[in-house]
Amino acid sequence: MLRPRPFRALKRILPRGLFGRSLIIIVTPVVILQGIVTYIFFERHYDVMLARMGRGAAADVVFLTNVEERYPPGPERQALLAMAARNLDFEISTVPGGKLERPYRHASANLKDALTNMFAAQLGQRRPFTSRYAGNKVEVTVQAKDGLLRLRIPRQRLVASNVDVFILWMVGSSFVLLAVAIVFLRNQVRPIEQLAMAAESFGKGRAVPHFKPYGAAEVRRAAQAFITMRARIERYVTQRTEMLAGVSHDLKTPLTRLKLELAMMGPAQEVRALRQDIAEMEHMLDEYLDFARGEGGEEAQEADLADIVMEAAAAAAKARGATADRLKLAAQSGIRVSVRRHAVKRCATNIIDNALKYGRKVGVALKQNGQQVEIVVEDDGPGIPEERREEAFRPFHRLDEGRNLQTGGSGLGLAIARDIARAHGGDVILGESSMGGLRAAIRLPV
Repeated sequence: MLRPRPFRALKRILPRGLFGRSLIIIVTPVVILQGIVTYIFFERHYDVMLARMGRGAAADVVFLTNVEERYPPGPERQALLAMAARNLDFEISTVPGGKLERPYRHASANLKDALTNMFAAQLGQRRPFTSRYAGNKVEVTVQAKDGLLRLRIPRQRLVASNVDVFILWMVGSSFVLLAVAIVFLRNQVRPIEQLAMAAESFGKGRAVPHFKPYGAAEVRRAAQAFITMRARIERYVTQRTEMLAGVSHDLKTPLTRLKLELAMMGPAQEVRALRQDIAEMEHMLDEYLDFARGEGGEEAQEADLADIVMEAAAAAAKARGATADRLKLAAQSGIRVSVRRHAVKRCATNIIDNALKYGRKVGVALKQNGQQVEIVVEDDGPGIPEERREEAFRPFHRLDEGRNLQTGGSGLGLAIARDIARAHGGDVILGESSMGGLRAAIRLPV
């Protein structure tokens, strides 16, 4: 039984980058906090405040209704109403003999509830009344004994005027915080992005001459560690290349002397066998040195891969004496990638040569898939079982059964090809060909 994983779907929605995730870490608590504050304000403080304002206005309305009913029409009642209008900032008018028409409408729920309760509590009975908004005032009409009492109450007596300011302040402060967070996080994430780009370029064998540490202390330490590591790797590659160049010279010198001595001995059967052995030793020595050197001394430059593939196919066909009908080439032109040209050519040559060695028909194709380029070589040979394909890349290794990739060789062709591809940030993948044999794909990043 599979256990439910509720956070797996959430991970698919969340951004993958450090900038987006850091922004969410900052913004999420602010949004949650503002939601809680808004709930508390509107559900508690705001409702309580509106209820109190409604009760205050209702008390004044009940008082004026009480004055209207207790004092008969005349100068005294008019004087009291005029004094109340000045002190309460109300507009007071009467409609003698007026009657309210149903249905009674109410503009403010808090005023309606407060007036209903106040009339019942202080006057001992309910009074029909209506209310409506009239500009910046609320007009309340109450049914009195001898007519209608009409009051115009300032709207600020019933509605809090600072709610819009509160919301504006809350939203404005959120945008300011978000803007500051975006600027700050972008400046903090940029050095990490530059470090990642430098590491990726160096992993693809490309030069990174202008990279410098900057940013936070931790990022600077990581960048400085990368620079130190890069210097050590470059120094190691340089020393190894120089050493192997000396080894190549030292080993080939006695072989050259042997070839000269054999050339002076005449065309005997034993001499021909020795010459063949020396030629094979030179070929094996070149392959050993190429594998150990890894083409490390060559600088990466932008090149058209179609030209490289055509040169590699021509070199492999010439070495194997293959005719044009054995090798079919389909290379998409215009694919320019920064690579070590001679290294990639050797990688492709090894793969094509291997296909020509074991197949009667060979197809070579170059195509681009998004941010990846593939050089696909297919043949109709015996192929390699799936469980032994990785084994074929082992240096100096010979397959004992099935398709023997290294018969008559040093066992380094595929190893050199994969080493070159991986030095460019790619790889060599073996699979089953549609032609019935082996499919070898050299994948390189754009």
